[in-house]
Amino acid sequence: MKKLVIGCVSLILSHTLWAQSTDVRHKQFNLEDGVALQEYDPVAYFTVKKALKGRTEFAYNYQGVVYYFYSQDNKYLFMKNPTNYEPQYGGWCAYAMGKNAEKVEVDPKTFKIIDNKLYLFYNFYFNNTLTKWNEEGEQLLKMKADKNWAKFIGSK
Repeated sequence: MKKLVIGCVSLILSHTLWAQSTDVRHKQFNLEDGVALQEYDPVAYFTVKKALKGRTEFAYNYQGVVYYFYSQDNKYLFMKNPTNYEPQYGGWCAYAMGKNAEKVEVDPKTFKIIDNKLYLFYNFYFNNTLTKWNEEGEQLLKMKADKNWAKFIGSK
């Protein structure tokens, strides 16, 4: 009986913790109607080196964040190792995260792969932050952005 009670309590706690982390991730990510990357396929950035719109029939929910994929193959690649394909800083603008510790919307077609990680940038109204990122010192901004993002995810 004691083992049954301990097992039930463990199951409830693990489910509660998972639900909380899912809820936290959902709040941290740049989502539009619950979908990441404005419906763009996170795997395509790596495999074809361009932003491709995903399709609803290839949707996948990873820890509370929904992704759309261009193909079933891309969905399977993501499912094997999601952390390889998820955007850095929850899909917010890498430049704004590094420069001002701000969550700023992005243009999903404006991206850069650095050390096999996906970084997205704001690019609207003649303001392309990818250009600024490259001009102002990618490594310095990346270090600052990593530090700033740690503050966002640390405050659950």
